[in-house]
Amino acid sequence: MRLLLLALSVLTFLGAPALGQNLPNHFDPSAREAAPEATGVPAIRFLTTADFPPFNYRDESGELVGFNIDLARGLCTELAVACTIQAWPWEQAARALADNQGDALLAGLALSPENGEQFDFSSIYLGFPARFVTRVGPAQNFSAESLSGRRLAVREGSAHQGFLVRYLPDATIVPFESEIAALDAVESGDVDAFFGDALRASFWLNTHMACCTFAGGPYFRPDLFGEGLAVALPAGRDAVREAINLGLLRMKRSGALDELYLRWFPVGFY
Repeated sequence: MRLLLLALSVLTFLGAPALGQNLPNHFDPSAREAAPEATGVPAIRFLTTADFPPFNYRDESGELVGFNIDLARGLCTELAVACTIQAWPWEQAARALADNQGDALLAGLALSPENGEQFDFSSIYLGFPARFVTRVGPAQNFSAESLSGRRLAVREGSAHQGFLVRYLPDATIVPFESEIAALDAVESGDVDAFFGDALRASFWLNTHMACCTFAGGPYFRPDLFGEGLAVALPAGRDAVREAINLGLLRMKRSGALDELYLRWFPVGFY
């Protein structure tokens, strides 16, 4: 159990709670603004996709909307530069960036070693924590010590399953084909808790708040659960990357980034 507690303690900096939620903060609070040359980045051409709700998708009227769309516009406002946003099919988006069809890709491109050979990335603006979900009652006094001997639902074959098998050998791990099936088992009482991707769980909780809730805090293991979301750029575009990092830092400090998070994720997953 001591090993479990140590494993679950790898957290990034979290902002102060707002409306009962913790806020993402992946920025060094002591970071200084090193503004790039204004003439070096007169405009940013953002590329995205239209099939990644709630980050980037088309609404019923066909308008491109989402967290990433608002983020792109916010960055251009903070930097006072011209901004365009163009949607590409997912299978073509990375190639379009490599072919200089845009300056930056806001579409959830994975921070993988393979992509790192071709692209540079901005600072991470949203991470991928894992969290437990329980029924509302047990969440009130939830602790890691209470999980021994419990039935814990996970998506079969996920990194979250491997994590629990390693760090909670006394629990009964119950694998399910999907996160939704695993979460439904929490609602029905067939299992005591779910452990998995907090972002996906937050979408389910948005329509199941009467029965269930997040229990305990967020757990960050980038090596297992993913690095998070960052803006991809062609390798060597340092001026644009530095400008985007500056814009992200300013949006965090002004509260604009927190406002976007609360707007698009009413059930916060941090």
